[in-house]
Amino acid sequence: MSSKETHKPRREFIKQSIAAMALTTAGIPSSWATRPVKVEKVQPVQPGFPEQPIKFSVIGMNHGHTYGQIGAMQRAGGILVAYYAVEPEIMEQFNKRYPEAKPARSADEIYEDTSIQLILSAAIPSDRADIGIQAMKHGKDFMSDKPGIISLEKLEEVKKVQKETGRIFSILYSERMENKASVKASELVRAGAIGKVVQTVNLAPHRMNIPSRPEWFFDTKYYGGIITDIGSHQVDQFLYYTGSTRAIVVGAQAGNVHYPQYPEFEDFGDAILRGNGGMGYIRVDWFTPDGLDTWGDGRLTILGTEGFIELRKYTDLAGRPGGNHLFLVDGKETRYIDCSDQYLPFGELFSNDILHRTETAMSQDHCFLATEVTLQAQAQTQRIKMEL
Repeated sequence: MSSKETHKPRREFIKQSIAAMALTTAGIPSSWATRPVKVEKVQPVQPGFPEQPIKFSVIGMNHGHTYGQIGAMQRAGGILVAYYAVEPEIMEQFNKRYPEAKPARSADEIYEDTSIQLILSAAIPSDRADIGIQAMKHGKDFMSDKPGIISLEKLEEVKKVQKETGRIFSILYSERMENKASVKASELVRAGAIGKVVQTVNLAPHRMNIPSRPEWFFDTKYYGGIITDIGSHQVDQFLYYTGSTRAIVVGAQAGNVHYPQYPEFEDFGDAILRGNGGMGYIRVDWFTPDGLDTWGDGRLTILGTEGFIELRKYTDLAGRPGGNHLFLVDGKETRYIDCSDQYLPFGELFSNDILHRTETAMSQDHCFLATEVTLQAQAQTQRIKMEL
């Protein structure tokens, strides 16, 4: 045996002894120094399908999230019937990607097709609410990309039409509904794994990638502001995980600190929220560096009275590959859960809601409350005036 091999066990013993002494001095049991992390992996389940497929169409495909909306419905057996955009180049792209669907000649052609049950939209955000209003007036349910509504006045109009028609106005908050770690966290919170939720902390950086962005992306008139836009995901999660049915904005700020060439753009925002089920903090920004292997290091911490959950949704810096990482600490142990095989039930649940007029994917009240709190936060923002 070499000298190096002889000394290795001794070095490990010394390291563990020092760690144990430090913990004991701090009043922490020495056994914690070697406490292992319990590693788990979510097991795949057989996807469910509604008793009949939903026939749906798309009006407005200005954001790539439209593919996620379509994918959610198709995984549940949905049939894409037709699509329409005012931009010929987008129509051409869709024709190549979905040759089985019909390119409509106008939005009215889709509205008036009585075989279509659902209309999806990822149009320019300022246009989405009106598309939804027309869909509901034509007897169809509607699912928007976020943000579905960018003004409080338009929210009241949507509420009125939804109540009159009884149709569904839904917004696909994909960072919760279509993220596997988020879905697993929902199950754990409902099961009481961390006790009563006290607070959520959402950090949501995004990559700017200026060459890929259309002109409307840089003007709050079209996208509503950074909290209205990407912050809507985080407000939805705050309300959902805390179980809040009422909420107020304690404080919010937003501004453009790095892109003076786009004066109507906001690249940073944050807000503190308080609901009747818990508190929340959100931070959103457009500062993901190019060195990161994904568009953003999105993280969510859910603090409970008996433990906490941390989600590393899209990457685990210098750690495990890929995304969908969940960490849970309670009074007994630390757990790491690989959620890469977690079933995403949104499409199945939403399809059944359309068929049975239920609210299993998301209640209408929650959809409108998430929108209202988001818009209130944006309206109350203090303007950041600084330059980096």
